[in-house]
Amino acid sequence: MDRFYIITNNAKDRDFKLTEEIETYLTSHGKECRVQQAELKQKGKFHYTDPDLIPEGTQCILVLGGDGTLLQAARDVVHREIPLLGMNLGTLGFLAEVDKNSIYPSLDQLMADDYEIEERMMLTGSVVRNGKVIGEDVALNDIVICREGPLRVVRFKNYVNNEYLNSYNADGIIISTPTGSTGYSLSCGGPVVSPDASMTLMTPIAPHTMNTRSIIFPAEDVITVEIGEGRRQNEEKGLASFDGDTVIPMVTGDKIIIKKASVSCRILKLNHLSFVEVLRQKMRDN
Repeated sequence: MDRFYIITNNAKDRDFKLTEEIETYLTSHGKECRVQQAELKQKGKFHYTDPDLIPEGTQCILVLGGDGTLLQAARDVVHREIPLLGMNLGTLGFLAEVDKNSIYPSLDQLMADDYEIEERMMLTGSVVRNGKVIGEDVALNDIVICREGPLRVVRFKNYVNNEYLNSYNADGIIISTPTGSTGYSLSCGGPVVSPDASMTLMTPIAPHTMNTRSIIFPAEDVITVEIGEGRRQNEEKGLASFDGDTVIPMVTGDKIIIKKASVSCRILKLNHLSFVEVLRQKMRDN
């Protein structure tokens, strides 16, 4: 690799000292390198990182921050189809593979073309109200539909390929990718899935029912979740959250249509460990 781009979370590298050191290291080895700060969230065609500023021919995007920064960057730049490598400057991460102590050996690996590229499935969700789309976004980890306001359960009606599946009286529902199976879905009792798989997971959040199992669907299935009526037929309010970031308000009768995105996220892998080995280490560490 010869042409690099760095996206930095300035909350994790406030003075850009580490960013500048990495940039200097790469340029001292005859490589091209540009830097962009992950800006505050804004409305428009991107969330934090302007993909139009990334030069043509960029071969690798280094994301400095943590899993959250990598998720944000992935959603903004996915259409550029440039592989990303997360460098973790915070607490333990699952997506950001490189820690502070292994940054420079990792850069050496990239420059020596010693890496693999994993294709990670993404989801797209469109919120529909009275037949019109009022908001949409993509997610690498998960799309969560949950209640808004006071602590009470909400009725969620679930459909697969336009066929009624079931209803949950619950705090919410998580629709997850395999990458997101180690996130919120896991904490709610969902299964761990190899990140290079292609499938969709549905996991209820604190359901008021004996049926608390996650359900796994083929990636091509289209899942629709509708906000049901509250007690005494009151209007309920809910939220659709994309990777714990973008939020679209929902009310009774609104539906969110979720399906596999037409694009996928390309994640660089340096450690050459199998998923089984990584999972064994994570389980041992915990």
